[in-house]
Amino acid sequence: MSDYGTPPPPPPGPESGYGQMPQMNQSGAPQAAAVRPPAMDQAVMLMKVGAGISLLGLLLSLFMHGAIRDAVEKSNASLTPAQVDTAVAVGTATGIVFGLLGVGLWLWMASANGKGKSWARIVATVFFAFSLLGLVSTLLQAGPVISKLLTVVSTLLGAYIIFLLYKKESSEFYAASSAPRA
Repeated sequence: MSDYGTPPPPPPGPESGYGQMPQMNQSGAPQAAAVRPPAMDQAVMLMKVGAGISLLGLLLSLFMHGAIRDAVEKSNASLTPAQVDTAVAVGTATGIVFGLLGVGLWLWMASANGKGKSWARIVATVFFAFSLLGLVSTLLQAGPVISKLLTVVSTLLGAYIIFLLYKKESSEFYAASSAPRA
């Protein structure tokens, strides 16, 4: 009983409903939760910025019918107007699909890497490798300059994020987050 006649709260535990018992390490001492280092905080924030860039690219594809049409007509002057219309529609739809996919992947990687999932760092690295291929492809194709600029910015952003994910403090965070809990 406390000084005021009310009992103290029960200790935290699964049966009390107030929380979980602390995780114990192999020596029986409480195991501290892995604290996300500043490099990981920055990487997660930049992944969210990457999602914003993908969203911007998606919105641009909706408003750039004229630029897409010009690029299609320049790439093949022998196309009929119906073929140009089809190519513009396919280009716009592709931009929307890839924009939505990009937003989703950026946010998924921000969440998983922010939680210290080791597999997420590997997946992010693979996605970055694909983005390098996409950069080369984008730069070699005819198309709107703004689209190329967004691809370059997104790729540079990805390169910096990968750098952050492989810093020593980030690697320690992944290791601590993946450590078996007793």
